[in-house]
Amino acid sequence: MTLPLEHRDWDAGLAQRARTLGGGEITAILSLAGATDVITFSGGFPDPATFPADVLARIAARLITEDAAVALQYAATEGLATLRRYITERLAAQHGTAPGPGEVMITSGGIDGMELLAKSYVDPGDVVVVEAPTYLGGIMAFRGYQADLRGIAMDAEGMRVDLLSDLLTGGLRPKIVYTIPDYQNPTGLSLSAERRAELVHLARRYGFLICEDVAYRELGFTGPPPPSLWSLAPDVVLQVGTFSKVFFPGVRLGWAAGPGEVISRLVIAKQNSDQCAGALGQRMLEEYGRAGHLDRQVTKSRRLYARRAALMMEALAAHMPEGTAWTTPQGGFYVWLTAPDGIDTVALSSAARARKVAYVPGRPFYPDGAGDTQIRLAYSRVPDQLIDEGVRRIGDVLRTVLEGQ
Repeated sequence: MTLPLEHRDWDAGLAQRARTLGGGEITAILSLAGATDVITFSGGFPDPATFPADVLARIAARLITEDAAVALQYAATEGLATLRRYITERLAAQHGTAPGPGEVMITSGGIDGMELLAKSYVDPGDVVVVEAPTYLGGIMAFRGYQADLRGIAMDAEGMRVDLLSDLLTGGLRPKIVYTIPDYQNPTGLSLSAERRAELVHLARRYGFLICEDVAYRELGFTGPPPPSLWSLAPDVVLQVGTFSKVFFPGVRLGWAAGPGEVISRLVIAKQNSDQCAGALGQRMLEEYGRAGHLDRQVTKSRRLYARRAALMMEALAAHMPEGTAWTTPQGGFYVWLTAPDGIDTVALSSAARARKVAYVPGRPFYPDGAGDTQIRLAYSRVPDQLIDEGVRRIGDVLRTVLEGQ
């Protein structure tokens, strides 16, 4: 007997690994991206004012006319050789060390690098250590391959590497430690130089791979951050980067740099997924970067986001109720706010949306679902003139709840 279509339970055949997947939070963030009547601190998006549309239009037109055989064709899975050379030179200039042959590949954004790593190296039950809180896309990438995620608390100097050391001494054996050491998503905090050195020491001693996410590294407000983990230990670090924050996200381009044997496995994994990053975007990035436009865009972006971070600090000091705490970012896109005890920021988000303001509650950023009193505020795409008003609305909602307790 054939069941009518409306009676078929397609979820009954869902793969076990898919049953563990989240994603609703990212869907909600993206759904608010186009809202015009809401002041949204939710999405970690670059400001479109930084997008070089006029320059890119000229570059794209020329590439399509003069280089169509490359720009409009499939690319090698590891990326176009010319772009890999450009990225190698850029990494050498920024980090003081360059990846060797076979030690860098082009990815379809930073999350692609994490997904390829998880696909290649994570078996169900393997331990992956993450910061708590951390980027929810990273949680999703590793959880999608049924990793056993363990969160390590943070303080003003980033991940508590001493707590990780205690767990390792006690017998924990992670396969991967995932960290965002520079202007972290969601906290805006950075890992201190001393802790970077200790983390590298632990990786070499206990045999785990560090996955270093450098999405925000170039967006510091007060000078360069400490040396990257990859520059300190290219033998035990896979650096995953993205151009979405400093170029533009529409092309979905990034890179992975690390041990050659790891990169070769990621290339195989990419061949078995989306095959390659788009060649037109790769050629546009290379041409744009070699002409000096990318460095100028990064400088412009730093100034913009530094100004907005300062406006956020002023607004939070003016409008938050007593008992509220927040981080002071030195770069990146985010402020991490901790509401007074007893405030459930998931429940509060509905009241905030009723006031036409949006944020992301803290819970999705923890592998164990903690963070009930915390909020991520992204200032990167909020116009200067709306930052104070948006923060004031959140403060008013917090006060209303506190007065009703």
